[in-house]
Amino acid sequence: MAQRNAVFPANRHALYAEHGYSAAIKSGDLLFVSGQVGSRSDGSPEPDFEAQVRLAFDNLEATLKAGGATLDDIVDVTTFHTDPENQFETIMKVKGDVFPKAPYPNWTAIGVNWLAGFDFEIKVIARIPD
Repeated sequence: MAQRNAVFPANRHALYAEHGYSAAIKSGDLLFVSGQVGSRSDGSPEPDFEAQVRLAFDNLEATLKAGGATLDDIVDVTTFHTDPENQFETIMKVKGDVFPKAPYPNWTAIGVNWLAGFDFEIKVIARIPD
């Protein structure tokens, strides 16, 4: 059985320690990334929605890098939205910037009523390249 190894991006340790979880777990050639949000350096939510989504992707990218992967290595995406109907256009715009060409990762979007003060969260599974 492959061992689990915790992965943390630079300068984000206090946020994860405060809430008691790992940014990602590396198991074999897979990287399971916990939900990433658009948190500023002090842990507070970015108030502008589009900037919050972009920052969540930046935080995701930093976690992937710490685990030896990139956005191109993502195979599975799950996103959480506090107001999907009104947020969808903005999210699709950012998604198009992050994943500009096929093949795209598979994607599941879920509407929720609470994200600890955030309006968008993204979690992924990536295959770590050899």
